[in-house]
Amino acid sequence: MTIPATPVIGAVESVAQAAPVVDAAPSVSVADGATTTPSFAQMLSDGIETVNRNLVEAEAMTRAFALDNTVPVHQVTYALEEARLSLELMMQIRTRAVESYQQIMGMQL
Repeated sequence: MTIPATPVIGAVESVAQAAPVVDAAPSVSVADGATTTPSFAQMLSDGIETVNRNLVEAEAMTRAFALDNTVPVHQVTYALEEARLSLELMMQIRTRAVESYQQIMGMQL
């Protein structure tokens, strides 16, 4: 069974026009007082940088603990767990993004 494309597109356009626009993206202040919304790519890049920073901090704490024991063990454990959880979250986001992309590419128009 095939569905004609024109009525479906018209229905989607009418729903899109009737739906209220919700701006859920955070806005970022710029120096001149204007606000801009960060792009999806920028949000992903910021998240990856945060995960990398957590991993580097955990590694530095682990080295400091192993070499001269100046860092308490609970701080090392906390940093390692935070790094592990942030990496796991990043991997879940990557997996969901890839799955979404595959579903979109599998759609027939």
